[in-house]
Amino acid sequence: MLVTISVGLAVPLSVHAQPVAPAVAPPAVAAPDAQPAPSPDYILGADDVVDVEVLGRADFKTRARIGADGTIQLPLIGRVAAGDRTARALGEQVRAALQAGGFFASPIVNVEVVSYSSRYVTVLGAVTSPGLVTVNRSYRLSEILARVGGVNAAGADYVVLRPADGGPERRLLIKDLAMGDASQDPVVAPGDKIFAPQAELFYISGQVNSPGSYPVATGLTYRLAIAKAGGLGAAGSERRLQVTRGGTKLKVNLDDKVEPGDVIVIGERLF
Repeated sequence: MLVTISVGLAVPLSVHAQPVAPAVAPPAVAAPDAQPAPSPDYILGADDVVDVEVLGRADFKTRARIGADGTIQLPLIGRVAAGDRTARALGEQVRAALQAGGFFASPIVNVEVVSYSSRYVTVLGAVTSPGLVTVNRSYRLSEILARVGGVNAAGADYVVLRPADGGPERRLLIKDLAMGDASQDPVVAPGDKIFAPQAELFYISGQVNSPGSYPVATGLTYRLAIAKAGGLGAAGSERRLQVTRGGTKLKVNLDDKVEPGDVIVIGERLF
C-alpha cells in the first residue's frame, strides 16, 4: 500500500464513522483564473496543489502541495504518495486507506487539482515570451507556440523540437504547423524543449529596388531572393547575378538555393 498510517490517529469506526449513502461526487471546483482546469488524465507531480475531501466530512478537507518526494500529508492517514498518478487514482488510494484504517465505512473521496506546475515544456529563442509553459493536458506544438505569443519578427521559418525521451530532434516548418497537418504538428510531452532560432540572413545589393539584408527562408532560391528585394531595378539584369560566399565568388543558377551569409550583387545589364 502506498500510504503511511499515522500511529495514534485511528479511531474506532463506531465513534467517527457515519454511514454515507452512495452519491455522485460534487462538481469540480473551478481552478484559479490564471490556469484552465487540467485534463482528467493529468499526471500529478511535485509542487502541484490539490484539494482532498471526504464528502460530508468538512473536518477532513485538506489543501496540500505535493512535495519533492511526491507525497502529501493528510489527516488520519498521514503521508500519502500523490505523484505520478491522476487525481482520480489518488482519490481511490485515499479512499482505500481510510477504509483499511477503519476510519470510514464507505467514504466518497474527491480530489481536485488547484494548481499545477510540475509538467512543463521549455520554449527558448525567438519567441515573444520565452520560458516554461505548463502542460496540463495534451498540447500540439502549434498550441505551445501560440501560448508564448508565436515566433517573433527576428525568428526563422522553423522551430526545433528536442524530445525529453532522448529521441531525435525534429525541425518543423511553421507554415506546416499552420496548415493543421497532424503529422507535422506533434504532441509535446513534459520535459520537451522547443527552440526557435533567429533567422539567418543573406545580403543583396546592386540593381534591385530594395537592397538590404533578408532572412533565408527554407527553400529560398536566388530568383526568389531578387523578388524579396523588390525585383530588378530599371537597369538590372538576372544575367549579371554575382554571389560571394565565405569570401569566395560562386557561379550559381537562379534556381539554386540561397545559403545563410550569401552576398548577392545584381549588376547592370549591357546595352
